[in-house]
Amino acid sequence: MTADKTGAETTVSAEDGRYTIAVEGKQVGMAEFADRGNQRVFHHTETDPAYGGRGLATILVEHALKATREAGKRIVPLCSMVVTVLKKHPEYDDITDPVTVEIQQWAQTLP
Repeated sequence: MTADKTGAETTVSAEDGRYTIAVEGKQVGMAEFADRGNQRVFHHTETDPAYGGRGLATILVEHALKATREAGKRIVPLCSMVVTVLKKHPEYDDITDPVTVEIQQWAQTLP
């Protein structure tokens, strides 16, 4: 577990096609992804506005990036939040792929 900026305990969990973050047991955010071969395409991240400013999206995405590396996947950051976190973590540069038109078109077909 990791504490947010207020000191509240958070838990990040992996579900089918998403990572979720909970604060003291209440789910308050998620980062959605879709695997495309050896790539994990992150296409949407959101947190409950009532929990804004607590660093939850950063905690969530950092966990998701670490899990992606552990899974042997490459990161494709369609989501702007993932782009922001990656700028602070150059240690993921070696497994980050650029967003291409082909990937953008593919992502538009996701449910």
